[in-house]
Order: sequence, then structure tokens, then C-alpha cells
Amino acid sequence: MPLAYPVRLEKRPDTVVATFPDIPEALTEGPTEDEALAEARDCLVVAIAGYVQDGRAIPTPSSHVGTAEIPLPDLAAAKVALYEAARARRLDTSALARRLGCSRRTVRRLLDVDARSRLHEVEAALRHLA
Repeated sequence: MPLAYPVRLEKRPDTVVATFPDIPEALTEGPTEDEALAEARDCLVVAIAGYVQDGRAIPTPSSHVGTAEIPLPDLAAAKVALYEAARARRLDTSALARRLGCSRRTVRRLLDVDARSRLHEVEAALRHLA
């Protein structure tokens, strides 16, 4: 199941504001509902990346019936899963690199939500932590 967060849309006179109840740092807008939702996708990824950079727990998506949801892209969701698995095991970048048999630089890229990685590489790292 994809990692999806509920988004609230608030129509204002000249714009539509998108907010995420579970990710208060994620706030964006667009001139139309469709454009606000498109902006919300990017905004969500940026906010999640901030949680990872700060070493904070990623909020669990809540269930809001009747509210639109924004799914994280598959690669970003896999990176979040890897980050949370490493965090649960109290593995810092160095310890995770040793466990995976790779460099700290490689681990940083695997955890960087904005970095391009191959999905199978992130999934392989996740299997090492299972």
C-alpha cells in the first residue's frame, strides 16, 4: 500500500491553499484545485526530506474520511521505509553503511528523498534490515 497523506484544500478568493494535517510544515497553494494538488505533491516530498535531514520521525498518515490524499512517489516511500527501519534500529549513517557493505556516501544517497536512486537498490537495503 502506498504511503499517502491526507491533504486539506481551502478555497480563497484568488487561490486554493493545500495543507497536510499530519505534516504541518507542508503548506502550498495554486490558482486552481488541480494546481494546488500538483503543488502539494512536491511540497509533501520536500517536507518529508526535511524530516529525514533533521533526523526526526516521519509522521504516520492519519485517516481523514472524505479528504483527498497525496501519495508519496514509490521511490520516496521506499526511502522513508529505509530511513525509518534504520532509525528504529538506531543505526546512524556509518553503522548502516557497515551493515550494507557500502560507503557512507552511498547510504546518504539511499536515504536522500530528493536524490535519484534505483528502487531496487533501496529495496535491497531494506531487505538487509529485515
